[in-house]
Amino acid sequence: MAETMCPLEGITVVTLEHAIAAPYCTRHLADMGARVIKIERPGSGDFARHYDKRVRGLSSHFVWTNRSKESVTLDIKKPGGDEVLQRLLQKADVLVQNLAPGAAQRLGLTFATLHERYPTLIVCDISGYGEGGPDSDRKAYDLLIQGEAGFLSVTGHEAEMVKAGCSIADIAAGMYAYGNILAALLQRGRTGKGCHIEISMLEAMTEWMGYPLYYAFEGAEPPARKAATHATICPYGPFPTGDQQQVLLGVQNEREWQGFCEIVLQQPALAGDVRFSSNTLRLAASHSLHEIICQVFASLNSEQIVARLKAANIAHARVNTMADVWQHPQLAQRQRWVTVDSPAGALPALLPPGSPSAFAARMDAVPALGQHTTAVLQELGYGDEDILALRATGTL
Repeated sequence: MAETMCPLEGITVVTLEHAIAAPYCTRHLADMGARVIKIERPGSGDFARHYDKRVRGLSSHFVWTNRSKESVTLDIKKPGGDEVLQRLLQKADVLVQNLAPGAAQRLGLTFATLHERYPTLIVCDISGYGEGGPDSDRKAYDLLIQGEAGFLSVTGHEAEMVKAGCSIADIAAGMYAYGNILAALLQRGRTGKGCHIEISMLEAMTEWMGYPLYYAFEGAEPPARKAATHATICPYGPFPTGDQQQVLLGVQNEREWQGFCEIVLQQPALAGDVRFSSNTLRLAASHSLHEIICQVFASLNSEQIVARLKAANIAHARVNTMADVWQHPQLAQRQRWVTVDSPAGALPALLPPGSPSAFAARMDAVPALGQHTTAVLQELGYGDEDILALRATGTL
């Protein structure tokens, strides 16, 4: 049975964050029990709050990346704002920021400056391109980094590149920030000292491009854009069925190819066809092979095809819509959906991937803008009159 204490309970994270990369990182820290105090601009807050209103009036991006946090409105540039931040940092273990290029330096929030005041503080800076180099001052959004890292050049179909349907560059940066912060907390437990972590979206996304980069090593031809099929494995991808559905499948080796021919296509002689006798040859004759498979599948419905694929032990999957995923039987059977509170009421939320036996992930509410401002300032020693004065100047 899971214990009640999460591994990061007692850790306080202060975050100057917006959009996805930093909020995604700190939400995972909150999932593990950290107290995450999110600093937001008075009046408007994190601009991701306003991307859309698809979740009962709330933004889909914000709901996804901001549960279990405390929202404090604070303008650091207004009178008294920096003092509030410094009081927060005195008690913090981690500072995370993904402000615009140069903003942290202008606000005096560099690691060098903060380390002198707070030697145990871990400072994590997330940016598009990293410090130094010709692109350090460039703004960066997910699509732009997908382009810079080469992802767009290998994704899509022959006539047109296609971006990923979710924010993969932001997610990559956020997860590397999360992992590095966990490692830094372990290191601080040994040394007693904080450290500086710098995360570049470009470097995170380039790491994910390792296979196509090495495939194109020393000027070799890069993987072709192959839509939902594979540039180097065949057959692999979606195939239409007789009931107007699509089934995804992948044949990884010659043993599977033989079973695919015998059981799925029910054409055992095809396994010995010289056109298809190796993966390399199947790739070269992919159009012919695709026609053969589609001809067989056209006379079968999706359930019949899936039954044959199971019998042949061929990896396969459905092409699900978002509505299908909400109702996915595997997620339901494993009880991966729970509910969290929000300004719009109770909402479903997916448990973080991973099922530790020692603790249950923290799954608290998505905060309203400034919901925790008064409570946090009172905790820092501010009285009611002090808070009213800060509100009057627009600091809160």
